[in-house]
Amino acid sequence: MRLFCFILLFSLLSCYETSRDCKAYKTGEFYSEVSINDVLYKSTFKRSGDLQIETYNKKIDSSKLRWINDCEVIFKTINPKNRAERKDVHLKILTTTDSSYTFEYSYVGETKKQKGVAYKIK
Repeated sequence: MRLFCFILLFSLLSCYETSRDCKAYKTGEFYSEVSINDVLYKSTFKRSGDLQIETYNKKIDSSKLRWINDCEVIFKTINPKNRAERKDVHLKILTTTDSSYTFEYSYVGETKKQKGVAYKIK
C-alpha cells in the first residue's frame, strides 16, 4: 500500500510542468509588481525589441535590451545617473500565463535575486 501511494504521488508531481511562452512578452505594454522587504513597488513599462521605457514614481528610465534567449534578457540603462544605474540587470522569466509572467532578476554577477510579476496591458 505504501508503494502504491508513493507511485501515485510521484506520478502526479512528475506530470506537473510550468508553462513558459516567453516570446509573447518580448514586446508590449506592461505593469509590474515587486515586493522587497514587505514593500510593494509598482511600475509600468513599454518594451519593443531592443528598448524598454519604464515609468516608476513619475520618473522615466530607458534601457537597451540584449536577449540571451526567449526567456532571459540583460538590461543596460541608457543614461545612468549614478553608480548603481551603471550595473546591468539580468531578468529571467520563470513562468507565464495568458496575461502575465513571473520573473526573477538581479544585477549581473550578483547571486541575490528578487522576484516579481508583470501583467501585459497591451
